[in-house]
Amino acid sequence: MIQRAIVILSGLLSLTPAVAEESVSYPEGYRDWVHVKTMVIHPGHPLENPFLGIHHIYANDAARRGLETGTFADGAVFAFDLLEYSTDDAASTEGPRVLLGVMEKDQARFPQTGGWGFEGWGGDSRTERLVSDGGTGCYGCHMQVQDRDYVFSQWRD
Repeated sequence: MIQRAIVILSGLLSLTPAVAEESVSYPEGYRDWVHVKTMVIHPGHPLENPFLGIHHIYANDAARRGLETGTFADGAVFAFDLLEYSTDDAASTEGPRVLLGVMEKDQARFPQTGGWGFEGWGGDSRTERLVSDGGTGCYGCHMQVQDRDYVFSQWRD
């Protein structure tokens, strides 16, 4: 499944490095942030390639406040942990990480993508960057939720 993430046909991600001043940093300690939600994309879903697997979404403090208020300030960061999964005996369990995706709000640095920077890292790597188009592929999908500042996740009490 990790190879599936590397051979992404949707054009959203690639293995070409895109490190620049405008790049998003690896989110150190993100698993200590607020866990917003978990979802699973199964075979047959329109986003199966490249996002088949278990999705854990984490939000830093600024992103959590944004989820609660509906307004995201600069400094809001979401981490999207995509893991393989296997199902046995009617239970699904996590497997290896496919990728770690990040959305970072900074209107000055990312004006072309709604004020959000997008990045992804392959597997458990902290150096193998996956976004090579400045985040425009990610942003294109997030346009569906422009009325929520491009954020799919919603706060649940």
